Amino acid sequence: MPLSLNNNVSAVNVSHQIGHNQSAQVRRMETIGSGLRIKRASDDAAGLSISEGFRSQITRLGQNVKNAEQAADLLRVAEGSLGASASMLHRMRSLATQSANGHLTDKQREVLTSEFDQAMAGIDRIAQATVYNGRVLLAGFAEVDANASSAITDAVETGVASVNLSGAEAMVYRFIDGAGDATITLGNGVATQTVDMGILLNGDRVSEGTKIVANFDRLGVQVTLAGSGAANLTGVGDYVSGDLDGKSLVIEASDGGSFQVGPSDAAADRIGFNLPDLRASGNLLDLDKTSLSSQASARLAMDKIDQAINMLSGERGRIGALVNRLGHGIEFSENEIENMQASEETVRDADIAYESSRLARAQILSGSSQAMLTQAFANSRQVLTLL
Repeated sequence: MPLSLNNNVSAVNVSHQIGHNQSAQVRRMETIGSGLRIKRASDDAAGLSISEGFRSQITRLGQNVKNAEQAADLLRVAEGSLGASASMLHRMRSLATQSANGHLTDKQREVLTSEFDQAMAGIDRIAQATVYNGRVLLAGFAEVDANASSAITDAVETGVASVNLSGAEAMVYRFIDGAGDATITLGNGVATQTVDMGILLNGDRVSEGTKIVANFDRLGVQVTLAGSGAANLTGVGDYVSGDLDGKSLVIEASDGGSFQVGPSDAAADRIGFNLPDLRASGNLLDLDKTSLSSQASARLAMDKIDQAINMLSGERGRIGALVNRLGHGIEFSENEIENMQASEETVRDADIAYESSRLARAQILSGSSQAMLTQAFANSRQVLTLL
């Protein structure tokens, strides 16, 4: 090979190898530092696509576990309250048995009746007070039919911004709202309640830019009324005393809903639930007409309470079975997450032992390439010996 000054081919070749070895070192250090074989699409386009699919499934399955855990928490809240109600029912059964004894006078039965009525009111209160995330669980589920409720369809006139329910009966409710008297009455044909809005109103209207709540707590209905220009209430007018007169609210029964415990919209990934009205005065337990005022009524009450205890026990058992089902679902999802993570690791994670050996190789080659570059320059300097 002739000696040349203008083109040192050996030096150029070795220089390319140095660049290649340096790039290899950088890639291996990135891989070892991150623990990932695939850090960007250029590392392995197909592998990246596969691993991202696994990551998406893992994320969805993780949320499934959280959803199921929260669903189980909701059901445990309901079941715990039903345990307290069951204790009250057992006490009511004892009182009924005691009142059915012939040696008592009706005057003495009045004392038993007082405790009996208090226990029944306590069961109703527990049902109304059992709330999870703002939702009453044991007073039956209902929803407002917004299309059939003139108080809502005429919101530009009435100023009704929203309606919240808390154990309301599924019935048609109507407002009585006299102009200027600062009171609103709501009734369903069976019960009515009047609330005094005077302290909340600015004269005869809701103050501009504000909202107030008409709380018909005995009926389980809360109506939010808006003033002029209240924020985030497009299409809602302002309430002036008298605007609700004759307007209606249509409340319909609904099921409890469903828990999303799977990653898709398929029926297999949802678990439906429904909790009936478990108030003592509700249709299921139906104890509001029982009495201990006489021996005969006490004996009738015994059978009614036995039926109520059986009904309540059945609902508790159904809740327990659903909690167990959710527990199995959580176990299934956690097993899937474990296997998906193993699959994602196989595709995306780096083999540290292999990458360490490749890094050592690149470092050795880099050093030897630098030595060879020095040798390539030495070969060119041999030309000086001829001059």
